[in-house]
Parts: sequence; C-alpha cells; structure tokens
Amino acid sequence: MSRSTTPRTARTTRAVAVTAAVAATTLALTACGGSGSAESDGTLRIGVVGASDDKWAVFQEQAEAGGLTIELVDLQDYTQANPSLSQGELDANQFQHLQFLAGYNVDADDDLTPIGATAVYPLALYSTEHDSLEQIPDGGEVAVPNDPTNLARALLVLQDAGLVELEDGGSAVSTEADVLPSSKVTVTPVAAEQTPIQLQSVDASVVNNDFVDDAGLSPDDALFQDDPDSDAAKPYINVWVTRAEVADDPDLKKLVEISHSDDVVAAEQEASGDTAVIKDNSPQELQEILTGLEDDIRDAS
Repeated sequence: MSRSTTPRTARTTRAVAVTAAVAATTLALTACGGSGSAESDGTLRIGVVGASDDKWAVFQEQAEAGGLTIELVDLQDYTQANPSLSQGELDANQFQHLQFLAGYNVDADDDLTPIGATAVYPLALYSTEHDSLEQIPDGGEVAVPNDPTNLARALLVLQDAGLVELEDGGSAVSTEADVLPSSKVTVTPVAAEQTPIQLQSVDASVVNNDFVDDAGLSPDDALFQDDPDSDAAKPYINVWVTRAEVADDPDLKKLVEISHSDDVVAAEQEASGDTAVIKDNSPQELQEILTGLEDDIRDAS
C-alpha cells in the first residue's frame, strides 16, 4: 500500500488512492496441482498495483522463463484485495506492508500469511516554504495522511524529526490524539492524496511515495525521512501474501525468489525512483512481526 501503504506505499502506485480496493473482477479459481494454489490450467493469479507498469512486465518475463504462468490482476481498490485472496479468487497479492495486513487480519478475523518480503519505501517530509527542519516555526502546521497505518507512521517520522512528541513514545497505532501539547508543531490529518496539495497552505507535509512524483517533488527534496533499515520500519516491509493453507506451495515460493532476481530488482528500483530498499526477511521473521502487530492492534482496541 501505499508502499509507504500498501497500505506501499513508489511511482508504480501513483494515482491510486491509499484507501482504494480491488476493481470488480470475475475471478474463478479451481483446485490445482501441488497445494491447490493455481487454476486448473496452472496459471497463478496475482493481485498487484499498476499491472501495466514496466516492472511487472519484467517480472512476468522472468516468471515465464522460470516455468510459471501468471496472470496479473490490477488492484484498483485496496479494500477488496485481501478478501479476494481469502476467498480464493487470487493465489497471492503483492501490494501491502505488514501493518496494513495486520489491520486486515484483525478486523476480518483472518489469517492471511506473508511468504516473502519485497521492499520498504521511505516516508518523507516535504515543504515548499522551508528549506530545513530548523526553519519550521514553533506552532507550525504539518499535514499527515489520515488513514490509520500511514497516520501512525507519519507521526513517528515527525517525532524522529523532532517536530512532535507522542504519548508513551508513540507506536504503530498512534493517532493525532497522541500528539502531546509540548510538540513544536500541530498536525492536520488529510486524505493521503491531499498531502502534496496541502503544501500550498501548511508549513510541511508528510507525503506518501505514491504521490511524490506526480506532485512535482523529488525524494532529494525531502527535509527528513524515516530509516528503512531501522526496527521501526519493520511494520512497513511490503510483502507477498497468500492464504495460510497454501503458504508452502513451491510455485508461490518461486514467485518470491523471482521478485529478488537482478532484473526484477533493477526494474523495481527504476519504478520507485531509486527509493526502494529491498528486503529479504524470511517468512518466519515476517510472521513474527505480523503477529506482534496484530497483538498491538487488539490491545489498542
């Protein structure tokens, strides 16, 4: 999701709203060979964002060279992406980070499972009024994405930048209510796609990678961004996801391997404007992170 989402949060997902869901598609999967993860003709149906992007053409070529036949299902509306997978209409999807998946699993009482990591996309702070963090004034206003997963991450970015202080140090479930009065700035949650527009009227905005390029911004313009290699970034590792009962399917494991091939990684880097930080966490580690996030969400509710 926003690969920053999804949520994603790279240019491959620009023009797709962070809160969007799978386009209505008639999908019918039947039992398959192996673990029952593909259609009867051996085709794997994979839900992705921006299926027409060059990186997916490279991925599909590599998959075919590896003996796999895949069909890319373009996700236009995120809210149905995981239900479609859970119901067997997709074999896997690749559009979301662990925090988004945790929220879905808890809300839906589901057990969708990560089977491989892809990348972390840094979440950054931009301004058209100020050239540095130090120039942002006391009492200044900062716009942040208002969807739960990106809101919490944005607040943590602002805390790391020294602009806000969060109740109990903040967490992956923090909201604007956790911003302490001692903070240097105030925060204004808006729809994620509105954050670059708000740059015209606020001191700074936390802008998802999805919208940076279309807004005429460059990653080099960022005043601050989170550290994609830190422990705090682990909830935002984007992942391959499938149903728990087919998580060991060898063809799905092969998809993950292909996504880390040199050609696919190079295409991903180009598509993301060289902002993607490739991750190769094991399924076991990803599941441990996911379980912890799910526990945090349940505790917070």
